[in-house]
Amino acid sequence: MQVYRNFLKRLIDLIVSLVAFCLLLPLFIIVTILLFFANHGKPFFVQPRPGKDGRIFKLIKFKTMNDKKDANGHLLPDAERLTAVGSFIRKTSLDEIPQLINVIKGEMSLIGPRPLLVEYLPLYNDKQKRRHEVRPGITGWAQVNGRNTIGWKEKFDLDVWYVDNVNPALDLKIILFTAMKVVKREGVSQQGHATMTKFDGN
Repeated sequence: MQVYRNFLKRLIDLIVSLVAFCLLLPLFIIVTILLFFANHGKPFFVQPRPGKDGRIFKLIKFKTMNDKKDANGHLLPDAERLTAVGSFIRKTSLDEIPQLINVIKGEMSLIGPRPLLVEYLPLYNDKQKRRHEVRPGITGWAQVNGRNTIGWKEKFDLDVWYVDNVNPALDLKIILFTAMKVVKREGVSQQGHATMTKFDGN
């Protein structure tokens, strides 16, 4: 499985992401235009995230939340900033399409632990740090086993389990499960939140 992990997985990522991006280009353009107007000229969300071995890269997603702030200049809660167009795009996982660019560039994989916030890096214990031994993915083992509805400990345990068990059959299984989750729109958010609550350490 080392050949798959070290060579074939990247080759498959590159071929599949290039083909997928070409096929999805019309949809990419339509969503970009819709979000351009919904978010006052800001269709994309770009944020530094840690990749393989903790190297920082710029993650690209469609921007599903506006930048509205309260009277003190602080951003409103995620659920209040989620636009109608953004809600639909998030539920259908269309917001992930721009990450195909990250995959093509070699910063991400189609399948792997999700790239989280840079500020979490010093909060991981030794086991949790192992999630960075592989490229982060657009979808992963934790995503098909609860996504944003499970707790952080379980999410990290699933990520590390994936790192230890990377193989083509598992990746194919994750792809199939991801497709079913998208169709059913399962696990998009935690109860009462638009996104996963922040990780504040162990």
